[in-house]
Amino acid sequence: METEILSTDLVDARVAPLGSLEHLSQQEIAKLLDSGQGGLYPLFRKCALAVLNTGGNIDDTRLIFEKYRDFDLRIVRQAWGIKLEIKNAPASAFVDGTMIRGIKEHLFAVLRDVVFISNEIIDGGRFDLTDSPSITNAVFHILRNARILELQVKPNLIVCWGGHSISRAEYEYTKKVGYELGLRGIDVCTGCGPGAMKGPMKGATIGHSKQRIANGRYLGLTEPGIIAAEPPNPIVSQLVIMPDIEKRLEAFVRLGHGIVVFPGGAGTAEEILYLLGILLDPANQHQPFPVVFTGPAGSADYFQQIHEFIGATLGAAALSRFQIILDDPPAVARALVHGLAAVQDHRRRVSDSFGFNWLLKIPPEFQRPFDVTHEAMSALRLSMDRPVHERAADLRRAFSGIVAGNVKEYGINAIERHGPFELYGEPAVMEPLDRLLRSFVAQRRMKLAGAEYRPCYRLVA
Repeated sequence: METEILSTDLVDARVAPLGSLEHLSQQEIAKLLDSGQGGLYPLFRKCALAVLNTGGNIDDTRLIFEKYRDFDLRIVRQAWGIKLEIKNAPASAFVDGTMIRGIKEHLFAVLRDVVFISNEIIDGGRFDLTDSPSITNAVFHILRNARILELQVKPNLIVCWGGHSISRAEYEYTKKVGYELGLRGIDVCTGCGPGAMKGPMKGATIGHSKQRIANGRYLGLTEPGIIAAEPPNPIVSQLVIMPDIEKRLEAFVRLGHGIVVFPGGAGTAEEILYLLGILLDPANQHQPFPVVFTGPAGSADYFQQIHEFIGATLGAAALSRFQIILDDPPAVARALVHGLAAVQDHRRRVSDSFGFNWLLKIPPEFQRPFDVTHEAMSALRLSMDRPVHERAADLRRAFSGIVAGNVKEYGINAIERHGPFELYGEPAVMEPLDRLLRSFVAQRRMKLAGAEYRPCYRLVA
């Protein structure tokens, strides 16, 4: 690798692929370098910069892009393949002039997924992305192309959700839970970022090491809108860039055999509502899916608030789909191991794959991308007179909009131009929603520690 250190902050380099995408067609290269409408360069640049900026302490995407506004990358074609020519890259991605191997793998995972999704999923004509089964098929092909769907002899993948902005005590607790999972041979999948996404992976590496498990898996699933605010942490061994948040969430629930939820903010609430909305669909009532909410003793108020919100807006059936275990990592791991046994028995009985849950029904309202605009947010029907899984779908969209207004570039820009998003609904929904959001703000769960939070939403009952 040819490297030039420009300063303590910036580096120029030429980087060769690691084991994949040694060759690109002329058409693919042209599309990757096209910065116009329909070109992939802006998307590729954004995701590549996020990967190279791993470990950064800024979650405002615009500040990140402004800090590295001179960052650039080009594809160099050579007789034996391609290289990436990188200009003004974050120096933290290099050690003594050489790009860190894990970051290099993540960089070319970005290239792999950006090319495949554009050519095969969006422009290939094989997938109707307005049709529910076709969307699921597209998710499957993205994961298969990334070689995520390895042959599994038993279900052992736990998805860990939680906030990127959590306290030190909560972060240390996520590592302890990950350690207990690793000791039991369980692999970990997260949103790939910092905080509650990094901690379980870090703990699991130690648990796997103690058990001499050399092939432990640490999957990270992200999407372009969130990757800059939550760049992949260095533990991630397999990174996948999904096209949007809805396909990312579908990948989580079809890959995972159980879920742990740590403390978080609006993004974690979105994930919870997505999961419960699907599990509450009558077609999924017999699907075993272990779900544990957990944190240290100091997080009890957070989970109490979540419990009250779910009970008030989704009812007792939703509360029955998860358990809360506080301050007891071994108990969390044991509960999940017990749940995995039920998942294994069920998958064998119905002849469903261990690696991808085809039989889980995901209604179209959870699959269709939600275009976050002021009009779309104000049009959400936050009321109690709808089937519970449809109610959960619109609540999920509301939190998706709040996440966009908090950390996604287009959402932040929209708030600056038009003011806060307005959410309308009846008091039976809006009052518990207001209490939950106020608790997130009071507990500083909306931004990284030290950053002042200005609400991007206004609730109107």
